[in-house]
Amino acid sequence: MNRQHVLLIIIIFFVLLGLHAYGNENERETDKKKVFVFELKSDIDPRTNRKVKLAMAEAEKIYADLIIIHMDTYGGAVKDADDIRTMILESKIPVYSFIDKDAASAGALISIACDSIYMAPGGSIGAATVVVGGTGEAAPDKYQSYMRSMMRSTAEARGRDPKIAEAMVDEKIEIPGITKEGEVLTFTVSEAIANNFCEAQVSTIADLLSHIGWENHELVEYEPSSVEDIISIFLNPVVSGFLILIIFAGIYFELQTPGIGFPILASVIAIILYFIPYYLTGLAANWEIAVFILGVIFLLIEIFVLPGFGIFGVLGILGILTGLTLGMLPNDLFDFTFVASGKLFTALLTVLLSAITATILLFTIMPKVNSWKAFSRISLATTQQRADGFTSSIYSIDLVGKEGVAHTRLLPSGKILVDDELYDAYSRGEFIDRGDRVKIISAEGTSLRVRKIDPIT
Repeated sequence: MNRQHVLLIIIIFFVLLGLHAYGNENERETDKKKVFVFELKSDIDPRTNRKVKLAMAEAEKIYADLIIIHMDTYGGAVKDADDIRTMILESKIPVYSFIDKDAASAGALISIACDSIYMAPGGSIGAATVVVGGTGEAAPDKYQSYMRSMMRSTAEARGRDPKIAEAMVDEKIEIPGITKEGEVLTFTVSEAIANNFCEAQVSTIADLLSHIGWENHELVEYEPSSVEDIISIFLNPVVSGFLILIIFAGIYFELQTPGIGFPILASVIAIILYFIPYYLTGLAANWEIAVFILGVIFLLIEIFVLPGFGIFGVLGILGILTGLTLGMLPNDLFDFTFVASGKLFTALLTVLLSAITATILLFTIMPKVNSWKAFSRISLATTQQRADGFTSSIYSIDLVGKEGVAHTRLLPSGKILVDDELYDAYSRGEFIDRGDRVKIISAEGTSLRVRKIDPIT
């Protein structure tokens, strides 16, 4: 055997050694378990429902071997809890619940739906009686019956005692050695372990994984996408209130200065930015958006088609305010049983304050808009000749006291005809129809302030 043969053998040896090392490393990577973790530490509502749906989809996308829900919640909406527990029961990936520290009401239902339950020291699970939002009072029996049924069937699906699960809802159930009649069942950690509603007590997720023997794992925590972050910004009541201001202002300015296009475009964009985030999170239903649109249509009919301000105007305003308010709430049609009083108050306050603020600003600012240089840049550039019935932009005080007729509707601004000449004018806040007699009560630069002259009976 010459030196060339020896060298070839050495090369082959090191190549095989390298392939063996690569294979071992590859095997180690294959053995590494992927654990997906997301938090559930707020009230269960449509936003939580959406979060869980997105998180579960992300876990499937990365081929996770295990999903852990890091939970600390006092519950929330029954419907959304039902959706979440269904997602967990149908998951192809095992789902574990780590209760740190509370899983009450809807939280208990979601935990029982998981394949395994682990609890931190001082944790508790139970107290699943359905209560009316914000009051703490027990909801009507039809809701309790529905919750009892879900708790039983979920416990059965996971091999847990359905009677115990039902006792977490119904205080009338008595189980010797576990719970007495008149008490809604809530387990401590040791009680939950003793009754197969908890596998073990662990302090952290790392302890949980160590308990099941997963030393070689990769932990992936759910992080909302940038889109979800943007959606959360637009769900802020302050931002919603600002968008409502733009909605009202855009519609009003377009009605007063038709043809510009920019105000109504701003209003449409504000409507989209207002409703889309609430729609995506399950708060704004299709019918609530339809009520808002119908309200706008009724208001336009009242302004452009029908004289005066009657039933269509009232219905239009009510439709707009109703659509905006209900779009912020987790109501079920007109059932507000599980809507917390705080959320209802916040929604009403946001919409009403925004509407009132918009009205005040429009009635105080609109008469002065024509004198703004910035506004003149986006308005139609036309020459208004005296022969066509127009006057100079600065009105004389000599016009005060004169009477004329409304050439257009004043909502509250528009045009009036005095001595066969057209003038820009605005009312004191009242709506004046075309053809109504008016009297000039003051001359303020580029506009005249007028009041309606009541017809003599």
